[in-house]
Amino acid sequence: MDIVFALIKIVIAVAVLLFMVTYLVYFERKISAWIQDRIGPNRVGWGGLLQSPADVLKLFFKEDIVPRAANKFVHSLAPVISLTIAFITYTVIPIGNDIQLFGYNIKLVVADVDAGILFILAFTSIGVYGITLSGWGSNNKYSLLGGLRSSAQMISYELSMGISVVGVLMLAGSLKISDIINYQSGWMWNAILQPIGFITFVVAAFAETNRLPFDLPEAEPELVGGYHTEYSSLKFAMFFLAEYANMIVASALISALYLGGWNLPFVHDLGLNPTLTILFQITTYFIKILCVLFFFIWVRWSIPRFRYDQLMSLGWKVMLPLSLINLIWVAFLIYVFKI
Repeated sequence: MDIVFALIKIVIAVAVLLFMVTYLVYFERKISAWIQDRIGPNRVGWGGLLQSPADVLKLFFKEDIVPRAANKFVHSLAPVISLTIAFITYTVIPIGNDIQLFGYNIKLVVADVDAGILFILAFTSIGVYGITLSGWGSNNKYSLLGGLRSSAQMISYELSMGISVVGVLMLAGSLKISDIINYQSGWMWNAILQPIGFITFVVAAFAETNRLPFDLPEAEPELVGGYHTEYSSLKFAMFFLAEYANMIVASALISALYLGGWNLPFVHDLGLNPTLTILFQITTYFIKILCVLFFFIWVRWSIPRFRYDQLMSLGWKVMLPLSLINLIWVAFLIYVFKI
């Protein structure tokens, strides 16, 4: 029975993530149109709702063009790595407390890993191989420069992100994401207790997901399309979906680590039955994720891209010292206030 529940959860998780990724593209286009005083997609389906599925279908039937001098195996493997890693990291993020259904205790997470944070950090580090290999396998100098930029960017910001997470782990005393969320009951959100860590983690998340103003690996004015210059058809769609899937994972992680996850102050004072409480928690969590996703999109269409030297300088000279200061601050909170 455990295997059956696991398979059901995997199918639901993949379906939900694919649905969210598909329509996140649509909402980004609508939000960008709103910011720039345009209309946005409005032709295919009511209000343009079928535009994103139509684009995916179009890419599926387009010709797959591979450069003659490219390493065909690596060229094909790179987008698979990027998309697979994005989906794997999603599996250890819970969306609510355990529920009782048909006499079974069901965990609202695909894989309840005790070291969930380490799992995510490890796999996001591997995810950069997809971009790096795509640049090398394409046999294109612009693609190669994009892949190298992504590697340097990951090294620069992964360190700040990891140190920021250490502050969260010190307070929660656990590597399990559900324990970290439950620790933030009431107003004990980590964004309030350690605002510097929250800011450094969010900035590092932008760099990890290659979103503006940190999209140097693709920077079209300099590198044509960067690491995916030589990609078309379904392979390009896989890179495209991986970027948005990483956005969703990053938003879920920001909400879980710093914004209380499914916790909302005083919800237990409402006297709801356990089922309604779980539904309320899931809804709360998804609203927080959507708010963070909106912030991701808003920043992309509001802030210009950094130069490469500015990006490196920010990572090593600003982000790293701030994350260390946050670590000292958390140690001070634990020692003085016994939090």
